[in-house]
Amino acid sequence: MIQSRSQVNVRYAETDMMGVVYHANYLPWFEVGRTTLLKELGLAYRQLEADGYRLPVLEVFAKYVRPALYDDMLTIVTTLTEKPLLRIRLEYEVRRGDELLATGHTVHAFIDREGKPVRPPAAAVAVFDAAFRAQL
Repeated sequence: MIQSRSQVNVRYAETDMMGVVYHANYLPWFEVGRTTLLKELGLAYRQLEADGYRLPVLEVFAKYVRPALYDDMLTIVTTLTEKPLLRIRLEYEVRRGDELLATGHTVHAFIDREGKPVRPPAAAVAVFDAAFRAQL
């Protein structure tokens, strides 16, 4: 299991008239968590794209437990529980301090520039293998 933590501060524009975060705004926070985790592993999205790989979303799920509010400092906990093959699945928790606000996951496919499914690049496989080996 590989885990990363990112912080975001709730902006006014992300809330509704009640000061509660609009539900769709959790998805960009999942993206923050995902890109941070990959970058911490040494797999920057920018480099993956430059190398001809894309990671489109195949599935997204969110469960809202408690509302996030304007100006909250949130922690996005992103977890990769298994090595990716053709797909990568990431789990997310959105927390305000110790309080769980939301959970979710995304599933992404590795595709090439033409949109065809491919295996992750060899460099990414090596990074995932090393990261999971380090967890043992």
